[in-house]
Amino acid sequence: MITATGLMSAALSANELDTARALDGEIVEAAALSQEQIDAIEDQRLDSLAQIAALEEQIADLNIYRDHLISLIADQDKEADSLNQQMQGIADTRQGVVPLMYRMIAGLKQHLAEDDPIRYQARKARIERLETMMSVANVSDAEKFRRILEAYQIELDYGKKLGVYQAEISVDNNNRIPVDVLYLGRASLVARSLDGQDFWAWNDLARVWQPLKRSHATQVNQAFAMASQQVGPSILQLPLSFKLERPAESSAQPEEL
Repeated sequence: MITATGLMSAALSANELDTARALDGEIVEAAALSQEQIDAIEDQRLDSLAQIAALEEQIADLNIYRDHLISLIADQDKEADSLNQQMQGIADTRQGVVPLMYRMIAGLKQHLAEDDPIRYQARKARIERLETMMSVANVSDAEKFRRILEAYQIELDYGKKLGVYQAEISVDNNNRIPVDVLYLGRASLVARSLDGQDFWAWNDLARVWQPLKRSHATQVNQAFAMASQQVGPSILQLPLSFKLERPAESSAQPEEL
């Protein structure tokens, strides 16, 4: 027969079983929650590792870019030093070129004073323009030097060309008359009156115009026709300016055309 004590024991066993089952459920639930937390922590750890790897890659890229910038800056420093040296060289060159240009213009003036008076007024005006140009600020030194060299080239061309132009010359005690002038380089410089009746030759020794004999008329007229491209090239016989004899009275000043 079942006693009260047995019933109490059975009841206690059932309660203990229920308690154990409840506790086991709580443990299982706590374990599941812990696993979820572990999984979340693991996911965070993996995310952190991925972020760390990405950051390490960015750092590596930044280091490469930093080294690239350092090399660029070093090269720019070298280029800046080179440019500074070039600028200093340009400044030194300008300091030397500017006085040279003034000397070249002075040389042109001296040459004009001593040379045959070929296109004298045009050459004089060209030199005056060069002198004015030197004080003009908006013309570069390179352009100034180019124009001076151009003037020198023009002077050189006078020594090897055949040309004609009109001017006034001083004859017979500085009586100025209009004439046609022909030059053959610097070897011969002759003038013809506009009516074609009188002729003169430049005497380089005496620095005066001397009358030419009528016997030279044919050759001089042929030279004028050739220079004006009215006839084809041919052999010319012209008086040489530097071989003319000094006239009896040669007190005249250098001629200016």
